[in-house]
Amino acid sequence: MSAVAAPTAAVDETARVRRQRVRVPMRLVSSPHYQDVALSVYVKVKALGLRPEGCQARSATIALYLGMSPASVERGMTQLRRPGPDGVVELFSDRRTLPGGTGTSAVRTVRAMTRTEAFVWLPVAAAEDLTPRQLRAFALIAFAQARGIALTEAELAAGLRHHSGQRAGQPLSVTAASAVVDEVEAARWVTVQRRAGAQGRHRYIAYDIAREARPEGGCAAVAGAAEAAVPSGSQESVSSQVGEGSGSPVGEGSLANEESPRTDSPDDERAFLSPAVGEVPVVESAGAVENPADAAARTGTGGGLALRAGGHSQPSPSKPETEKLSSRGGGARRSSYDGPQLAMSPQIYAVLEPVHLLLERVTSDFVARQIAREVGRQLREGTDADRLHHRLTARFAKVMLSEIRDPGRWLLGVALPRWGCGYQDCEAGVLWSTGKDCEVCAEIVQDKAAARRRAQRIEQGLCPEHGTRPGPGGRCVDCVLDDAIRNPSSAPVPAQREPEGPPRGSCGDCGARIVVVGRALEDGLCKLCREEAAALAAASAPAAAPRQAGPTAAEQQTCSGRDGTVPCGRKPLPSRSVCGIHRVPELAGEVA
Repeated sequence: MSAVAAPTAAVDETARVRRQRVRVPMRLVSSPHYQDVALSVYVKVKALGLRPEGCQARSATIALYLGMSPASVERGMTQLRRPGPDGVVELFSDRRTLPGGTGTSAVRTVRAMTRTEAFVWLPVAAAEDLTPRQLRAFALIAFAQARGIALTEAELAAGLRHHSGQRAGQPLSVTAASAVVDEVEAARWVTVQRRAGAQGRHRYIAYDIAREARPEGGCAAVAGAAEAAVPSGSQESVSSQVGEGSGSPVGEGSLANEESPRTDSPDDERAFLSPAVGEVPVVESAGAVENPADAAARTGTGGGLALRAGGHSQPSPSKPETEKLSSRGGGARRSSYDGPQLAMSPQIYAVLEPVHLLLERVTSDFVARQIAREVGRQLREGTDADRLHHRLTARFAKVMLSEIRDPGRWLLGVALPRWGCGYQDCEAGVLWSTGKDCEVCAEIVQDKAAARRRAQRIEQGLCPEHGTRPGPGGRCVDCVLDDAIRNPSSAPVPAQREPEGPPRGSCGDCGARIVVVGRALEDGLCKLCREEAAALAAASAPAAAPRQAGPTAAEQQTCSGRDGTVPCGRKPLPSRSVCGIHRVPELAGEVA
């Protein structure tokens, strides 16, 4: 074998695919409060924190992994440790000091995400391969792809912002955002199908694994060999990205002066495990899980391999398994489970028929026994075999096989448990016996929706019941009306408003509403009643009263009106000088 072929064969046997993903809250991606570098630092710190000892790497080591300056990493950590606009702190740093006063590297942890907040899965390798701005663009594309959103270039540009200069806080232009996407596509993390979407939009396809890192042979093997041929010292010559170099701000440097050997430089031979052990699961391909002993014999390696995020491996100086067992006093090597062999009944095996593919990948006899016991328990408690079979079929059809990392845990924690309310006939909101929607689950969903709506209204400063702005007294108009309807006696009686202008009253004779001015102040009568009273008083006057110049109403025998030019000859009304026909026009004129 030639000198060139030997390294290539070694790479083909030991090369690993970087597969680990971390769940990142969308508030880090969509909020303009966080800079691009904070997203890259969050992904790497959370991935390193998945190890048993947690994230103990110093900022210079994390900067070496991400290809950035230590000052940029410190700036991102400082921003993550401070409360955001909503008061949420994403990163916690626990500094440690030895009894002698010597500082050690801090242990960094991220906050636990809630079950209701939006998130996006990001590959850890993408944070290492892409710049912070490219990683944010990749996160926006991955989130839109997971939600089925047809992303446009304008929407993508709105999620990318300037963080320095005169345009700090403003979104990028569409041209600049398109250039960022082209760089992500050149890094083979995204494929852009131009004008292939609806209405001539671009269609973006984000990958969990970079295309050149996929285990497809051919060019991938050559690329891996070329990557393995790079000397280890070249990693230290990686400079920071453009725009990331700056001096460390005062007060943001780490106080530690001694690092843990487990999280020191990647080239430190004292390290028992690689700083990226928590990031990359040791897998060879996406095939079925096989016996670990056979896999170790097939790779030709001994006891533990510490796999780096770059795909290289180095032997770990940890003790062999036989040495560990003998040091515990066991002497001879023994397996983790020495109980009786698993014997599954035909009924249970038939119920598990939809997930036989996953059942074959369960390598632990203990987990397989727990799965069989759980199925048997549900059958004994009255669950129909057809119902359990349908449950496994429906839930297995809703996930991708590549998303199930641990088949045993998925079967025990997701596939087999019954989802629904306390009503045993309820199966995920549907009654199994009738096929109708469960009313209890529907009420629970409505109550949860009402609670979310109420919390949202309270956060916006609105009335939690009606969604309207409260008044000066702290209550909205709708709440006051509801209280008045429920308890009318306690409702305040509105005061009667007095009309503006002169005072008004009622006529003492006919009861009509009049304006109390002039002569109405003296007699309290309207004009008509006053005239009628005066006419009656004149008619009832004694005959001895002096005669007036003109004839009185009693002496007048004919109507004083005229029919055109001819005098009216009708008899006048009592106490009137006109007849009934001519009285009507007079009344009409007085009323008007």
